Amino acid sequence: MSTVIVERQGGVGTIRMNRPDRMNAYDFEMGKELLDAVSRLGADPGVRCILFTGSGKAFSAGGDVALMGSFREEAAAGFLDLTVRLHALVASLRRCPKPVLSAVNGVAAGAGLSMALAGDFVVAAASARFTLAYQNIGLSPDGGATFFLARAIGTHRAMELTLTGRTLAAEEAAAWGLVQRVLPDEAFESGTAELAERIAAGPTLAYAKAKELYNRALCQPLEAQLEDERQRISASARTGDFREGVRAFLEKRPPVFRGE
Repeated sequence: MSTVIVERQGGVGTIRMNRPDRMNAYDFEMGKELLDAVSRLGADPGVRCILFTGSGKAFSAGGDVALMGSFREEAAAGFLDLTVRLHALVASLRRCPKPVLSAVNGVAAGAGLSMALAGDFVVAAASARFTLAYQNIGLSPDGGATFFLARAIGTHRAMELTLTGRTLAAEEAAAWGLVQRVLPDEAFESGTAELAERIAAGPTLAYAKAKELYNRALCQPLEAQLEDERQRISASARTGDFREGVRAFLEKRPPVFRGE
């Protein structure tokens, strides 16, 4: 059975981690299949939003601890191999020209938390839980956790999660800024599908440029950011979506964007 299920419905491409018996724990095979899925959907012109979620009761419990235990004397080399695809996945999600909606259907722990935060918009089921968990097995974080957490909640709160192993409920994670929306469990699947469809109906090329700008804003000075914004709004003005948006505004009707 594939460790990752890829589906497409309209403009929404879904990537679903599929090891429910292992709480979607990350291993070598899943790493390869996730990378392939992001690459394929990111390059598909018909896909205008990517929904990233898990099968069963978990988003992902993080790295497969049984696999880690099998590294034994070669643990250091094993982790270098295991994280190379994980980190390529996180970078690919951030660079993907399509909006990525992380739909956290259950626990997101360790690398599972990192993967969720690599999305552009995080939605959680009310029963979802968030925890770093690395300290439980004597590890430091990976998967960009330190990058995302320090920026989302500040270094001191990030260190609190690291030092205490604290688990955040969905509503608390939202209050901290890790989650943008919490949905009731019974409405989670339909609610995330509706949100993904709404995003997919938007101006895809403009979203891609906005995503590039937000990524660059993390590491460059204001003047450079202003010039990047200037160049990208100029490029956006050459798209059919811009022309449609102006026509719709003047005609007092909702725009119909085609992502072109």
